[in-house]
Amino acid sequence: MSELLEIIMVLSFGASWPLNVMKSYKARTTKGKSLGFLVLIWFGYIAGIASKLCNEAYMASFGQKWYTLVFYMINFLMVTVDLLIYFRNYRLDKASKAE
Repeated sequence: MSELLEIIMVLSFGASWPLNVMKSYKARTTKGKSLGFLVLIWFGYIAGIASKLCNEAYMASFGQKWYTLVFYMINFLMVTVDLLIYFRNYRLDKASKAE
């Protein structure tokens, strides 16, 4: 049951990130975004991935449970893309202030 709940949590977060990334890309500004929040989420996914890799019981049954780690990695990638867009938007904000 706990694995099912974890999958639901990761899928819920995973459904949100692509929408957030598109919004950030289209907005072309950092207004309304928090770098601290993004970094905390990013490190949280690193910790989640590391916890799976360090868990002997999980790794012993990796053949049947690989999909959980895959969803963590997809979410981590989405947050990484959002961070990169944040820095692009930060440069755009600086350039527009300089004008």
